[in-house]
Amino acid sequence: MPRRTKIVATLGPATDPISVADDILAAGVDVVRLNLSHDSHERHRERAKSIRERATAAGREVAVLMDLQGPKIRIGKFTEGKIQLSYGDAFAIDTACGLDDGDQTQVGTTYAPLANDVRHGDSLLLDDGAIELWVDKVANGRIDCKVVVGGTLSNNKGINKKGGGLSAPALTEKDKKDIRFAAEIDADYLAVSFVRNGNDIRLARELFQSAGGRGGIVAKIERAEALDDIDDIINAADAIMVARGDLGVEIGDAELPAVQKRLISRARELNAVVITATQMMQSMIESPIPTRAEVFDVANAVLDGTDAVMLSAESSIGKNPAKVVEALDRICLEAEKSVRRSGHRIDSVFGRVDEGIAMAAMYTANHLGVKAIAALTETGSTVKWMSRISSGIPIYAMTRFAETRRKVRLFRGVDPVAFDVASTDIHEVNREVIEELLARGTVHNGDLVIITKGDRSGVEGQTNIMKIMRVGEHKLLTKD
Repeated sequence: MPRRTKIVATLGPATDPISVADDILAAGVDVVRLNLSHDSHERHRERAKSIRERATAAGREVAVLMDLQGPKIRIGKFTEGKIQLSYGDAFAIDTACGLDDGDQTQVGTTYAPLANDVRHGDSLLLDDGAIELWVDKVANGRIDCKVVVGGTLSNNKGINKKGGGLSAPALTEKDKKDIRFAAEIDADYLAVSFVRNGNDIRLARELFQSAGGRGGIVAKIERAEALDDIDDIINAADAIMVARGDLGVEIGDAELPAVQKRLISRARELNAVVITATQMMQSMIESPIPTRAEVFDVANAVLDGTDAVMLSAESSIGKNPAKVVEALDRICLEAEKSVRRSGHRIDSVFGRVDEGIAMAAMYTANHLGVKAIAALTETGSTVKWMSRISSGIPIYAMTRFAETRRKVRLFRGVDPVAFDVASTDIHEVNREVIEELLARGTVHNGDLVIITKGDRSGVEGQTNIMKIMRVGEHKLLTKD
């Protein structure tokens, strides 16, 4: 059986050589991420073009995810490059301090309104929580603090407020330019950083579509306040990303595992896709093998129902990009052996005919010993609904559209197949679908297969038929 959990790998200098790109594709990458916090548009354009060409040469299709930088709030630089802070030291973040003029007592910030968002008693976390400052006094743009957790502090480190509450908008002017670029290169997904609420997603979608973008929107959950509006965010987006770096800093590392589980569960309940990200295989930036803790981390995300696991620095700048992907592949495959069938939405009322067909197909497949599901689809909606239900049965999205084939690469348990139903005789469709599955080795004579399609072939949103067929006999079984 093919691996059901998808692998997202960030491209970077380590994956630029053609041989490495070929290796990660062979190892099973489904989606590639381009991080707009680094490198130029031209460099990202080259990477997207190259990986698509290599995937085509390998007979595969991969989705491209463009990740916006968002309002990353940072301190400025120090005249000496770094300082050493100790418990109890007085230290200030001062908007009046030049961005290059930090010293042992103060530093500037890239976010001028920072002083408006904090008050006496708040905690500021620097460098992903490595440094903690307690806010003593705020006046005239200067935040006077006491060091609670000290250490080495160097240039341009990020700032988070413990518990969340920084007012920076999710989309910066840079992001808006990057959205137009993402549309220009036909990105399959656009990830929005530091989302606060559903309106941030709706605005990003409007800007993306206005620029000609046709891809899905991924909401990165990394602000504490996003958790208070999570249903609206999930409903506004096509997918969410559990971005455990900044989120863990804001809510605390001890809370993060339970929050991750709740986010994965809620996303699936609301029919959204979910990516689990950040430090999943961090040791493999240097090491050729993962730690046992990393193996457990990835396996638990799979068991919780994540659609995808994501690599960041592990693939973009690591020493062993292909080995990391190979390790993820084998961990996911092993964990998937323990996944149980679910009763997801068993008591729900469905709002659309095609949604009802998708749910009926999965319920039937899970209880009738079906070996494969073939969904003839235009947009991928039918297979997205199907993929929300836990199952070990492979789902094939059979479509003529390359855009749809790339999009479904992110859906758990779904594999794309190039299949042009519009040019196929309606009476021959079932036979050709079965022959495609036989050629793939997915099914054998005597196996049951479910086919979903519309009686108006090639029309979006018209899936209204479910057929159960036995391979080799072409015997139609009906579901009453």
